[in-house]
Amino acid sequence: MSAPLATALSPYATLLGFTRYVDRTGPTKATFVGGLRRQRASRSGFNPHGQFVKALKADIAFHTGGTHLAGVADLVKPRWRPLYEALTPGATRWLHSLGEPGQVDLAQTRDALAMLGDLPVKINPHFGVRYADGRAEVVRLHFDEAAPSTEATLATLHLMRRHSDAVLPHAEPVLVDVRRGEAHRMPEGVKAEQVEQWLAGEAAAFRAIWSTAA
Repeated sequence: MSAPLATALSPYATLLGFTRYVDRTGPTKATFVGGLRRQRASRSGFNPHGQFVKALKADIAFHTGGTHLAGVADLVKPRWRPLYEALTPGATRWLHSLGEPGQVDLAQTRDALAMLGDLPVKINPHFGVRYADGRAEVVRLHFDEAAPSTEATLATLHLMRRHSDAVLPHAEPVLVDVRRGEAHRMPEGVKAEQVEQWLAGEAAAFRAIWSTAA
């Protein structure tokens, strides 16, 4: 789903942008939102992980157990090889943790547009996984050197669960820390209404900062 059409610079965030925002404190929040707004205005941005995600998805879809991941660093420009080489071991561990390759399939996901108050947030998982026993997971990948914080993890999982009917029905949300090969799921006992209230407050502040940066 594309960004709202109201104006080119109306407040808007992707799931990655919003969860990185909630992870910040104090003045760094304003600096971060200002950077997002400038990036939006210039329509700039580049995703260095595209080929990596394709390789991981191919290993799941074709039941190849890591063959595509093992060779993907050789297919990208030299400047990206150190990044891909740092990501591959953890991604391979996570891939193997899914079980026998033939018992796991790639599942198609769709993007959704979440409204947090008046702030549109694009919910864009990387892919879905479906197991032979019928279980499904909707997966978002975390590539940063630092592990995902509790706040960023909770926000990501809550928003993907909130819109699971749109992105992949009956799927459990999972945030995969690629570098460490760890899968994060919603902790037990989390009260959705409290998370919703917290995120609504963060979204209102995001909108205010965005307007101030105009």
